Amino acid sequence: MLKFTMVSLPIRLLAVDIDGTLLNPQFQIAEPDLAALRRAHDEGTEIVVVTGRRHTFAMPIVQQLGIAVWLISSNGAITRSLAGETFHRDLLPAETCQKLCLVMQEFRGNTVLTFDTESKGAIVLERMDELTASIQRWLEKNLQFIDFVTPIEDSLATDPVQAMFCGPIARMHQALDALAASSLSKDITVLRTEYPVRDLSIVDVLNRGCSKGHALERWARQRGIPLEQVMAIVDNFNDIVMLAFAGVPFIMGNACEELRRKGWTVTLPNDQCGVASAIEQVLGKTQVEV
Repeated sequence: MLKFTMVSLPIRLLAVDIDGTLLNPQFQIAEPDLAALRRAHDEGTEIVVVTGRRHTFAMPIVQQLGIAVWLISSNGAITRSLAGETFHRDLLPAETCQKLCLVMQEFRGNTVLTFDTESKGAIVLERMDELTASIQRWLEKNLQFIDFVTPIEDSLATDPVQAMFCGPIARMHQALDALAASSLSKDITVLRTEYPVRDLSIVDVLNRGCSKGHALERWARQRGIPLEQVMAIVDNFNDIVMLAFAGVPFIMGNACEELRRKGWTVTLPNDQCGVASAIEQVLGKTQVEV
């Protein structure tokens, strides 16, 4: 006969990504993942969701958890509660974004700006014809938030949250090279997210020193939680700073080989409840014979 002995969580803060991590390939949260997060919360671990999505677009996913969490969105630019209380904003200066648009003229058709508002103009672009089909479909579903402005610089009456360049992976590698060669490299943070199955890459340009990892570190410090008691479960290149900060880092089994061989603990893929598997490892469930 076997019985389970539960060991107290060695972590106080658990940061979990959404796309490619919490969401399975059907863009749903599997029941075991949901149950594991709720269990961790019930046993005293604070949950924070950390995503590249805008706050509003992440909300329908986060609300499914049914627990009180804070949300770090736009790759670390915004930290806000589900009730709308803002802890921190790290916006991209409009002057820097003006220069960025000039430097990246070749990628006008791939450029998207986002702003911290929940009305038309939250997302600004000049046109959609050079974006991938999946990005176009996503934009078409959110037309109430989108404004088309030509030239796009005319939308910069206030500081944006970020600039994004979206397109096929090879094209976005060209954008990364152009950004690295520009005089702006010391004033900005450049993050990439890649989905090879969809041949989709998103290059995010944020304020200098802004990332998921910096935002998580800021939140943990405010909560008085040392990095040794911070766990992160993520899947992509834009999560690297967060993995470096967290004392207990997990990379998803569906992450690319380049990330999986960097030495972080690899959990199961998102189609096999990798979030639940990682949490179970940290919970320390052990089988004891009676």
